[in-house]
Amino acid sequence: MSVRSLEPPGLTIAELEANYPLYCKALRLLIQEGTTIAKVRRTVCWQRLSTLHHCLPGQYRDPDYLYTLLARQVLRQ
Repeated sequence: MSVRSLEPPGLTIAELEANYPLYCKALRLLIQEGTTIAKVRRTVCWQRLSTLHHCLPGQYRDPDYLYTLLARQVLRQ
């Protein structure tokens, strides 16, 4: 059984890194809209954040952690 990549072929880590702020913004918008964590986990931004964390864990946090941080910020506002 082969494992398929979640990312489209040709997408590089550099491209993911360049778009990191966009993925975080998308995550924040989803949280502001009240999207459940289960639905958020099925989004492209979540998968891209997961890929960055998996490839560069020292530089990028786990998306679950980011979700918690952003959800706290949204609740405070």
